[in-house]
Amino acid sequence: MRFLFDTEQRDFADALRALLTAADTPAVIRDWSRGERAGGRALWGRLGEAGVFGLTVPEEYGGVGRRAVELTVAFVELGRYAVPGPLAETVAAAVLLDDGAGLAKRFLPGIAAGGTMATVAFEQHGYGAALDGDAADVRLAAAPEGVRLSSGAGAVRRSLDPARRLTPLFPVGELLSAEPPWAEALTWARLATAAQALGVGLALLDRTVAYVKQRTQFGVPVGSFQAVGHRLADVRIALEFARPMVFGAAVTMTPSDVAAAKLSACEAACKSAAAALQLHGAIGYTAEYDLSLWLTKARALRGTWGTPEECRGEVLQGRG
Repeated sequence: MRFLFDTEQRDFADALRALLTAADTPAVIRDWSRGERAGGRALWGRLGEAGVFGLTVPEEYGGVGRRAVELTVAFVELGRYAVPGPLAETVAAAVLLDDGAGLAKRFLPGIAAGGTMATVAFEQHGYGAALDGDAADVRLAAAPEGVRLSSGAGAVRRSLDPARRLTPLFPVGELLSAEPPWAEALTWARLATAAQALGVGLALLDRTVAYVKQRTQFGVPVGSFQAVGHRLADVRIALEFARPMVFGAAVTMTPSDVAAAKLSACEAACKSAAAALQLHGAIGYTAEYDLSLWLTKARALRGTWGTPEECRGEVLQGRG
């Protein structure tokens, strides 16, 4: 099946690509990993102005309604540029807060505009770690009786990806909902994560292809070697198989399709990361080299919002 963007979707992707190219995201990522948030918050605001965070917010609260395909278009670009911050978590929070009444009016306009950053501790048993709880304006924590607004976050825990700052949230604040739509929020967050992973994989492949064209051995570019070409072709095939699964899941929005898309996209991104690391040689291991910002994100996204095992279980359950 072929998925072709319409003119509006292509223009949206092009506009985001231009915005993110001008933003110097590697510098933003490195600042964010050190807890310096000014550049990241400024970029977040520009993304809000571009309409990214309004794609899960109803029109009456400043969004455009839930538009899964357009959200996927946007998050592929966010992954392609490795944008830091609680992106999928803000999507999940927007779903949890959309109660059609007080909570929506209180929080969703800020999320849609890009002025409010949200995060979620999704574990429903015990206290869970949330992404960027120290930076978020709205922190939602699971509690036995529902979802609570957490008043603060604990000490930062380091992740494999330095830009992913994990903090524990304690559900001791205001009770927001006794019956939160956890399953729906999980589906939307998984779709956003799958799209990010696809974008990360595409960026790694593009960077690796450019590198092997420049690096030479025996007087010729290493990209001319058959083994290198085959390795990159395998990565391209994995990403091209993942792409229609991700966009197909955005069309159906069934939990099993979204889980399959996340599994496929994350495995393809990790395959792209492995090839990038090997073909860049020793320079690929250095934290100072920008490639590392994508390498670590590919690995981190693989276990975010559902491990491979959990996603496989969801797929089997949906086909049972």
